[in-house]
Amino acid sequence: MSFRFLHTGDWQLGMTRHFFSEGVQERFAQSRFDAIRELGRIAEEEECQFMVVCGDVFESNLVDRKTVLRALEALKHVPVPVYLLPGNHDPLNAASVYRSTTFLERKPAHVHVIEDTTPICVDEGIEIIGIPWASKRPLQDLVALATEQFEAVVDTLRVCVAHGMVDKLSPNPDNPALISLNAAENAISQNKIHYLALGDRHSLTEVGDSGCVWYAGTPEPTDYKEVKPGFALVATINESGVTMKEVNIGRWKFIEREQVDLNTKEDIEALRDWFENLEDKERTVVKLRLVGALSLSLHSELEELLFHFQEILGAVETRMNDFVVIPEDADFMDIGFSGFASRTVERLRSNIEESSSDTITSDALALLVRLAGREL
Repeated sequence: MSFRFLHTGDWQLGMTRHFFSEGVQERFAQSRFDAIRELGRIAEEEECQFMVVCGDVFESNLVDRKTVLRALEALKHVPVPVYLLPGNHDPLNAASVYRSTTFLERKPAHVHVIEDTTPICVDEGIEIIGIPWASKRPLQDLVALATEQFEAVVDTLRVCVAHGMVDKLSPNPDNPALISLNAAENAISQNKIHYLALGDRHSLTEVGDSGCVWYAGTPEPTDYKEVKPGFALVATINESGVTMKEVNIGRWKFIEREQVDLNTKEDIEALRDWFENLEDKERTVVKLRLVGALSLSLHSELEELLFHFQEILGAVETRMNDFVVIPEDADFMDIGFSGFASRTVERLRSNIEESSSDTITSDALALLVRLAGREL
């Protein structure tokens, strides 16, 4: 006996990001719906018998009707049965999105919500055991609780679909809902389950030594700290064990640079070249920690550079805690101000000399220099 299925999770449809403008947010949202269609294409190409989505299908139970409808429209085009597991973002409680009128009336017949731990027979000798979340904060290991209740099976292969953090990976060992890796691998060795498909961790990750416990990660990146996002897993299971195929489908990129030294014009040009060489800029999000010191004129050039690429990229975030602007006399030569404007410049310069960390004053001066260099 052998079968193949697609393992994915953490779609978080309806997710927003504070650093996105309105148009970029819509592109980001559309990419997540497009990922569902791509997953359907992969499932067909790889001859998968079904797809499991291991929790957090939606960003919350409060997503708007439009998000639900767009999700169901995308799912309509997936050519295999799809099993959705409620997770911590979209638990199966009284307010669940899965119990909304919109979802229930428009759900395609081949899309199934896993509502309890009753084994689901998807074909002869193939079962799914889902472990849905009924609340945002369970007080116990739901995987251990479920698998303890089952007997070993013969002539049946079981996929366990769950959500949550495995204890071996968690920075918070006191979380009562942590999934015990030892208990999970014991259940596998005892033939209670044969593969543990996990969601919650956004990076594709193999856990433990059995080769049968995996996080598929999120199909589209959502943050800078994710190690290996943008993937799904094609799993093949037979009596000999499990084989995995990683499939990269993510189009967005989150790039963080911890230290960008800016002290000269050449440094600014190097940063410009780095931006220019980025691929697929519209789907690239960048966070930069700027360090160093620039004159006011060079700082104005930097701001023009950042503004230009903020208009092109998905987003550009900057951190300037270790970055200072130091006005030089040359910054104000031929600036063309007189009267009140000239006195304002001198007062701002005096404030910066008294406190080099006064970023508001530095920004005001930089704006004046930029305006003076334009034809108004």
